[in-house]
Amino acid sequence: MKKNSRFVKTRRALLFWTLFIGLGAVAGATGMLADPTGKAMGMDAMLPYFQVLPLAEYLYQDFVFPGIALLIVNGLTNLTAAGLLLARKRSGVILGGIFGVTLMLWICIQFYMFPMNFMSTSYFIFGFLQAITGYMAWVFEKQERFCVRESDYPNIGTNPKKLVVYFSRMGYTKKLALEEANRSGAQVLEIRSKERTEGTLGFWWCGRFGMHRWAMPIEEISADLAGYDCVTICTPIWVFHLAAPTRAFCKAASGKLKRARYVLVHHQRTSYAEAAEKMDELFCLKAERVTSVCCRRGEYLSQKELRSLTPANQ
Repeated sequence: MKKNSRFVKTRRALLFWTLFIGLGAVAGATGMLADPTGKAMGMDAMLPYFQVLPLAEYLYQDFVFPGIALLIVNGLTNLTAAGLLLARKRSGVILGGIFGVTLMLWICIQFYMFPMNFMSTSYFIFGFLQAITGYMAWVFEKQERFCVRESDYPNIGTNPKKLVVYFSRMGYTKKLALEEANRSGAQVLEIRSKERTEGTLGFWWCGRFGMHRWAMPIEEISADLAGYDCVTICTPIWVFHLAAPTRAFCKAASGKLKRARYVLVHHQRTSYAEAAEKMDELFCLKAERVTSVCCRRGEYLSQKELRSLTPANQ
């Protein structure tokens, strides 16, 4: 895992929720089973509300069955997930999130039985937070396990007349850029932002630029763009628009490119043709090929060409 890993932080938070919910459920179930009448815990007045449930005359005349159900559904399950998390098993992350949903469903039954109350509402929120934490941990783990090694692409730089330019926060766009450079032998140039783009705070900061369609300050372009016969620009899509660092690069490179190709990387199953049109406008040329790639958590789901190469450009 990376230094300052977001996955490690969310895994610890998920461990807290599984222990908090699991130990609380075990304690509550123990009290119910120790005194099935519920008087010791001040719960005897709640039994009439259970009579709206199916088979109430058999299962809900005391707190034995509710106590067993609580122990199994929310107690042992969450403690099992906590044990798997402590053992650093991937299944602990998945189960921890699922058991957050289970708690929410459990509380929905309480909403049906009881009048609105603080305790039920609080635990519904706890279940929601547990489920969200589990989902975040699952996503962050997949992101941080994604790895790109330039040494895996030995053909990069063998053709000095071609260049691949890319910007990438998580490495997804970088992988496609390196694959393209390895295929064509092109040299590689990374667009480097002067703003913070890493981590969760970087994600929201980049989203601000993407939402407003601003250009993000970038480091000076070191390559002589006019000296290349063809330049391929690989860029992510931010908030349905062209990524801010790429936007800044397009403005800086306006009028300098002879031929251009685009690779657009995004999370939705759509073409984002408008982003390619914006790049055409900024570059003051028409791209000869645009490839749109859907990528989610490092898995490339689909790829389509918006405009095919003409025989003269191949």
